[in-house]
Amino acid sequence: MVNRLLQMLLGWGSVGVVYHLSDAFQRAGIVLMPSVIDRAIPFSPTAIWLYLSFFLIIPLAYLTCPANRLRWLRNSMMLTALLSGVVYMLWPTTLVYPPFTQDTLSGRMLKSLTDIDSPQNCLPSLHMALTVLSVWAVSGENRWKTAAYVLWCLAIGFSILQLRRHLFVDLLSGATLALGVGALLWRFMLISQSSHKERAHG
Repeated sequence: MVNRLLQMLLGWGSVGVVYHLSDAFQRAGIVLMPSVIDRAIPFSPTAIWLYLSFFLIIPLAYLTCPANRLRWLRNSMMLTALLSGVVYMLWPTTLVYPPFTQDTLSGRMLKSLTDIDSPQNCLPSLHMALTVLSVWAVSGENRWKTAAYVLWCLAIGFSILQLRRHLFVDLLSGATLALGVGALLWRFMLISQSSHKERAHG
């Protein structure tokens, strides 16, 4: 358990460092325009609760994924964050955030989020990228469990669009980056495991 928490601190913590440092030192972002998909999804502060479940799915991934995937998950998050940080510095992006005045619990929670979150660092979406990596880490032979996590991932993605925290292109680029980095490091992991087995049998 201690090792899993340490790996989560290194993997997830590095994302926070890159995210906040890039926000502090980047120039003003280019405004991205909403697509047809973005305009078709109505803005709703009530999506904040599903959005915040992101902070549950990541710890679950670190605490429950197979032991041989733990370092893969950590390294995938770190490399994804690093590459995202490069994009944030070279091509910072933002969007037009909708005004809202709903004096509800959901509205207040969204207001609290917007007060601490960066208005930039939109493309690629690290929120989406880390969710994809988390689902990948826990996916396996249990098809019902895998399907449940995939649906959870899609629901988080939809909530991001509902809240206008990102645009569809941000989610698409974040998911693509996560899949690319994950596949590359997955390949390295398999090669490493294979070489260890060969040395053990040799």
